[in-house]
Amino acid sequence: MDLPGPIHDFLLVFLGLGLILGGIGVVLLTNPIYSAFSLGLVLVCISLLYILSNSYFVAAAQLLIYVGAINVLIIFAVMFMNGSEYYKDFNLWTVGNGFTLLICTSIFGLLITTITDTSWYGIIWTTRSNQIIEHDLISNSQQIGIHLSTDFFLPFEFISIILLAALIGAITVARQ
Repeated sequence: MDLPGPIHDFLLVFLGLGLILGGIGVVLLTNPIYSAFSLGLVLVCISLLYILSNSYFVAAAQLLIYVGAINVLIIFAVMFMNGSEYYKDFNLWTVGNGFTLLICTSIFGLLITTITDTSWYGIIWTTRSNQIIEHDLISNSQQIGIHLSTDFFLPFEFISIILLAALIGAITVARQ
């Protein structure tokens, strides 16, 4: 997207904050449903970051595949499970948690030092014009992306609705 600098920076910070809070929610929330919804927030924020970096096809694929299919499947699977099993023998702190905390904080420290020591101004960001001419396309994946978002948009969405109806039907049959 061609946005002015301050708006672009604000959106990057906002989406980064959504990623961090969603990731913390996935890890720290004890209710699996809330963790699955936090995972959905993370996946949507990643998709919006792809849109900010002018990768529209990857953003659409991220939304359709990960948010629309995988995350919905995770939420359905968690809803079918018995929730009372998670709260039996619940310990607040174990030795494994301490070991995991030590490893995660060391990785976090390494990432912070790497980020602060990197010269970000030396990296050149190149962007192409938004006009894509079909004969300029090199790879087949770009051609597939253009055809899916233009010529085959309605059949693609129609198939997703059929798959959703099949998933709901399978859930209904499984519950009986």
